[in-house]
Amino acid sequence: MDISIVKKKLEKYGQTHLLKYFDELTEDEKNELLTQIEETDFSMVELCADGGKSVKKGSITPLSVMQLSEIEENKELYFNAGVSAIKSGKVGAVLLAGGMGTRLGSDAPKGMYNIGETRDVYIFERIVRNLMDAVDITGSWIHLFIMTSDKNHESTIGFFKEKNYFGYNKEYITFFKQEMAPAADYNGKIYMESRSRMSTSPNGNGGWFISMDRSGALEKVKNSGIEWLNVFAVDNVLQRIADPVFVGAVIEKGFAAGSKVVKKASPDENVGVMCLEDGKPSIVEYYELTEELMNAKDEKGEPAYNYGVILNYLFNVKELEKIMEESMPLHVVKKKIPYMDENGQLIKPDSPNGYKFETLILDMIHLMKSCLPFEVRREKEFAPIKNKTGIDSVDTARELLKKNGVEL
Repeated sequence: MDISIVKKKLEKYGQTHLLKYFDELTEDEKNELLTQIEETDFSMVELCADGGKSVKKGSITPLSVMQLSEIEENKELYFNAGVSAIKSGKVGAVLLAGGMGTRLGSDAPKGMYNIGETRDVYIFERIVRNLMDAVDITGSWIHLFIMTSDKNHESTIGFFKEKNYFGYNKEYITFFKQEMAPAADYNGKIYMESRSRMSTSPNGNGGWFISMDRSGALEKVKNSGIEWLNVFAVDNVLQRIADPVFVGAVIEKGFAAGSKVVKKASPDENVGVMCLEDGKPSIVEYYELTEELMNAKDEKGEPAYNYGVILNYLFNVKELEKIMEESMPLHVVKKKIPYMDENGQLIKPDSPNGYKFETLILDMIHLMKSCLPFEVRREKEFAPIKNKTGIDSVDTARELLKKNGVEL
């Protein structure tokens, strides 16, 4: 690898400090650092100048939701269409599991967290069991793609092997790693986490499809004839995956994507809501909702923005391929970033000290030509585990699981 080319790249983006210890490194360490620099897109650090304020919302208007009553009226039609698609091998599932259990007090991958009370019950186990429901209904294995990260890839794979894939057919499970993005200080200087490695973090939940492509997992999708991907997060232990009624509704109605939604518990609940942005499907995050939007009413006098997303989406693969080359908005987020100081010591800050760069899955929705918001009962399908105690916690998820007959 030509060091002069690397230096020119670093000079262009003002990152020459990354080679400060280069001459002290072993040959393997030098190659590791040069490869990391070569593969990194440094253009994103230019967003540090305005803290990402260049990402702005367009004109927001309501988007009608397929509500429970309409779903019930057409349930048989949607169910049969969904079962047919699954039996034909056209539906795959993608689990976003790159996170760690830090907020739960664990150093292990979040999916390895044990939520059992009288026996071992792991988050990954509940996810697999939920997917198995669709397998049992259709009599067909559904390919499960599991996105890990640099930090938890090996431990996640090892855990699944140790637990014998929780009874799932391992031939239908593929692990792939999420792409990483550099982390920088407020001036746009990328941090080092060691003398031979830049500080990086996963590129956000919007990076799952490009990560599938670059890892080779997308080839498996194409070769398997999969036309639809049900994408979901690791932290909702009640969600239904590859739900035939949801799949069938999206297909029958001719949408490019679908999003499961729940009726909000209160106008100010911390969930993103489905809407139209400049006439295209979109999601407004809870912190972007103005008082005016929170209090807006539809033609029936109901709240106009009353359905929150639960990060369970169905995407058409061909439509995803069309948008893959488009430039997704890059979100700049203040975070606590461990870094190596001038004395070569690793520092773990107590407060945010820089920016991480993320793409978000909600922006993928906005790039789709259409999206069906599909209502589900929150007490049946929404048990998020964000915290150890309190709201959206291990405790609240346990209670909801038990109400749904899950033995803990």
